[in-house]
Amino acid sequence: MEFDVNKKPIYLQISEMICEKILSGELAPDSRVLSVRDYGAELEVNPNTVMRSYEKLTSDGIIYNKRGIGYFISPDAKGKILANERKNFLENELPSVLRKLALLGISIEEVVDIKNKMKI
Repeated sequence: MEFDVNKKPIYLQISEMICEKILSGELAPDSRVLSVRDYGAELEVNPNTVMRSYEKLTSDGIIYNKRGIGYFISPDAKGKILANERKNFLENELPSVLRKLALLGISIEEVVDIKNKMKI
């Protein structure tokens, strides 16, 4: 796995990868995630980096730790991820898209028409 060191800290990229696996269904609620050491070896990163990712995901309520057993996907992880992603999109990405639409003179109706053609 290659990381974009210019994009975001690696621990955040790992957190995003895990969230994508949850959203895709690859990681199901209450399923066990790899140990810090095993995941570090798989990704070829320092286990401390993976630990930082797990700590972030734990504080976000995406995974939980069963002491002595390992980390597991929270039952409501998918809903939390969707809520966070939706909030991020609405607050950070959509304003930029709307500005671009206005600058290009693209109406909301045109966007809806394209959406309907794509059958989204």
